[in-house]
Amino acid sequence: MRLHNLSNTKGAVHRKRRVGCGEGGGHGKTSGRGGKGQTARSGGGIRIGFEGGQMPLFRKLPRRGFNNKNFKIYYETINLGELAKLDESVTEVNREILAAAGLVRLNKKPFKVLGEGDIARAFKITADKFSGSAKEKIEKAGGEAIVVEVAVAEAASE
Repeated sequence: MRLHNLSNTKGAVHRKRRVGCGEGGGHGKTSGRGGKGQTARSGGGIRIGFEGGQMPLFRKLPRRGFNNKNFKIYYETINLGELAKLDESVTEVNREILAAAGLVRLNKKPFKVLGEGDIARAFKITADKFSGSAKEKIEKAGGEAIVVEVAVAEAASE
């Protein structure tokens, strides 16, 4: 037996139901949506957890535990491989230089250098954070990785 020899059991495949094609078809007029109201409308319906205006169960239950997502710090990132796009004359790299080259954005997020890719030149890179592999590759190429200390409370509030 091969895949091209397989066939469905008789009665397993049904015709697509055509609604709204007259009363005689059994699915005319309201097309299986019942009478009037919210659920009869296109795009209508109630949201998940809605209990008819009664206080929903998920709002009655107490919230427990701690969620660190509220305090997570999001970083603006760049990979080492992208530094090859910089001009040959550039030896010192910071956020402003990378933004001028169009590699990162100038925003309030802290800036992190990641280690994907290789660098051939020695760069003196100033950033808020470095990955372990990035720091290793920068120092191996004869460069310097300078960490700018940013207060965590300050970065989280911005």
